[in-house]
Amino acid sequence: MSLDEIVITRAIASRFFEKFSEYAVVDTAIVGAGPSGLVAAYFLAKAGKKVAIFERKLSVGGGMWGGGMMFNEIVVQEEGKEILDLFGITAREYEPGYYTADSVESVCTICSEAMKAGAKIFNCMSVEDVIIREGAVTGLVITWSPVEMAGLHVDPLSVRAHTIIDTTGHDTEVLRVIARKADIALDTATGGVMGERSMWADKAEQLTLKNTREICPGVYAAGMAANAAFGGPRMGPIFGGMLLSGKKVAELILAGPE
Repeated sequence: MSLDEIVITRAIASRFFEKFSEYAVVDTAIVGAGPSGLVAAYFLAKAGKKVAIFERKLSVGGGMWGGGMMFNEIVVQEEGKEILDLFGITAREYEPGYYTADSVESVCTICSEAMKAGAKIFNCMSVEDVIIREGAVTGLVITWSPVEMAGLHVDPLSVRAHTIIDTTGHDTEVLRVIARKADIALDTATGGVMGERSMWADKAEQLTLKNTREICPGVYAAGMAANAAFGGPRMGPIFGGMLLSGKKVAELILAGPE
């Protein structure tokens, strides 16, 4: 069989736009394909929700991908290991209460399971704005990350979502847009993004889970974005809280309004 470059081009273009058009309206849009975003996508998609993740980088995995300082191992505590076990990821006890796992295996496995559950990932896409209707965030305004990086004057496109999760990590990209451009106060002590504090692994792991919640109508914060929004410390290369945060935010969304 001979191969035709034009057929290859048409196959990629048609399949991508078919997928993109289908996911222009979703139940949940997740911004950031780090560990908490991927785990949230898995649980939501598995429950039958239509889920899209928008990731500004070419790769997924966020901070987990590089482990600690590019040593591609991560640490999880006892509670976080339950999530690794759920996905069948190999974890070894280092000493009581501390488990290590290969960061590449962890990211690849969780990403694969999230997509097999039905979630779709759109990489190289950035969120530059949000859509507000009647005091709630109802959608995202997206552009290609290379367009944003180059500073090109290209108009973006939009995605509608019933709920949105900011899992953009330290940068809290979606929440900062809301605080800057929308007439909506975040459910923090200041009404805005409070910012991340310096490293304190034990406290950060606890607060990551505590701060995972709806932060304004239609928008949830999870993972490191939750801690940064509420002024919590960073935790470094321990990822149990991030994994558990992804599970918790999915459970909150599936449970619906209180």
